[in-house]
Amino acid sequence: MSAATTTAVPGPDGAASRLGWALADSWTMTRRELAHWARQPVAVLVNLVFPVMLLLMFTYLVGGGRGVPGDPTEYLVPGMLALTMAFGLEATMLAVTQDLGKGVIDRFRSMPMVPGAVLVGRSAADMLQSVISLAVMTGVGYAVGWRWHNGAAAALGAVGLLLLLRFAMLWVGIHLAMVAGRPEMIAAVQILVWPVGFLSNVFATPASMPGWLGAVVEWNPMSATATAVRDLFGNPGGATGSWAAEHAGLLAVLWPVAIIAVFFPLAVGKFARLSR
Repeated sequence: MSAATTTAVPGPDGAASRLGWALADSWTMTRRELAHWARQPVAVLVNLVFPVMLLLMFTYLVGGGRGVPGDPTEYLVPGMLALTMAFGLEATMLAVTQDLGKGVIDRFRSMPMVPGAVLVGRSAADMLQSVISLAVMTGVGYAVGWRWHNGAAAALGAVGLLLLLRFAMLWVGIHLAMVAGRPEMIAAVQILVWPVGFLSNVFATPASMPGWLGAVVEWNPMSATATAVRDLFGNPGGATGSWAAEHAGLLAVLWPVAIIAVFFPLAVGKFARLSR
């Protein structure tokens, strides 16, 4: 663990002062997470390389996106970007459970700092890593032939939806990590994450599936983000004409907002009860 400088909690001398202390403590916790990157470069590299390996495997070996009009790569890459955002859940859980197992979070809670700074620092570092992952995946996608066609503004909107999904999954990961309490429990979460990830339209259009399965797939939050991102990039989406497919952009916002509304207060409440 890297040393983190803490400061005394201020008295009630104004909202601006309290906000300043909260930002300072949160930045200290964010710096702590970033310092781990320099000390554990292999873990950071694995998190970046693994989704790239999946993309290359499904592009050249498995054949994701087959049956979609046009270049199948343009269907596959946006889906893989959405999948990468969801699979980051496991890295979040591992980091939090490791801190819990070592008693680090309990020590931070005993220090004179704003209580939520630990969670803010974790989430800020996580989102920064997600931005880097998106940049790497976008570059690899471009190298294998994927292109976007609707201009920079639409592309930025697509990135915004992807990061919104990641932010929602981040709080799911933080809450589940505090419930699990041990790194060993991550294996149980992986058993659930993978089926949910593959039960989506990331690799194949719902039209190619049995009717009941295609309906389930279209309402998957990851499918909504993948479809909306394809639309914004101007890539083929394999639209089925269903309500979920026609309103994918709306669902790509509503699903993450609903997930955040549930898991953010659960995570904050669980964190507040850890040492009670």
